[in-house]
Amino acid sequence: MYKRYFLRIAYDGTNYHGWQNQPNGITVQEVIEKWLAKILHVPRVVTTGCGRTDAGVHAKDFYLHFNPEVEDLDIEQTMFRLGHVLPKDIAAYDLFPVHENAHTRFDAVERSYEYHMHYVRSPFYKDFSTYCNYRLDIDKMNEAAKYLIKHGDFASFSRTGGGQKTSICDVRAAYWEQNGERLIFHITADRFLRNMVRAVVGTLMDVGRNKISIEQFGEIVELADRNKAGDSARPEGLHLSKIVYPYIDENGYDIEKAVKSTTFSNFDRSVKNTSEEDKEE
Repeated sequence: MYKRYFLRIAYDGTNYHGWQNQPNGITVQEVIEKWLAKILHVPRVVTTGCGRTDAGVHAKDFYLHFNPEVEDLDIEQTMFRLGHVLPKDIAAYDLFPVHENAHTRFDAVERSYEYHMHYVRSPFYKDFSTYCNYRLDIDKMNEAAKYLIKHGDFASFSRTGGGQKTSICDVRAAYWEQNGERLIFHITADRFLRNMVRAVVGTLMDVGRNKISIEQFGEIVELADRNKAGDSARPEGLHLSKIVYPYIDENGYDIEKAVKSTTFSNFDRSVKNTSEEDKEE
């Protein structure tokens, strides 16, 4: 059996139709798989990502795994060559072998997103931050965001027809911060539903511009009805900022922790696959 590897990357999603392969548009996955196959001199490399970002969404911290059909992958040479052939909007940071059952998507225990906005037009922000031509009440938005931590069902913020098996998420942090003319919304959870963060941001913006009250935002969360929430915010402001695994820390990959974390029975793995096959942002 060939070894499994984790590859950590970052990408500017402006010119891509998201992470996952699509029939009618270029994706980050397509580019990564093409160049890995060329570098390793194999017909094809199949990758699995830690999430499935939508078109125009960026990732500062993204993991993928693959099992290359080579006996002994030269990590240093592979990283060197990736650095030379990948386009400027994709960067490869780290490549390392993992336990055979390690899985970039199902083993992630926490994910964090940031949503960036700005009040003053700037050519340097346009692809990575959303311009807002009206002022928002950040204090009200932060009060409303507390409802996200109190409740677990986020059907109100999931794209209609998303096909998810469950709309339950464990949101662990949700808050806005302001730095001069720029705003950033931070949100962390064990998982996210399709379009969830952008729908949350769009509805919180309605609070910030006094279209709805803090209490009405709480009611929207409880109603579990996407039609009651606000419009989704634009994609360019959204960044997948961090992925957490129980066996990866500042010291790198820990094989002992990995074996304990990824030794699922066939039943456990089947259940996990069924409950987490939703598309994220």
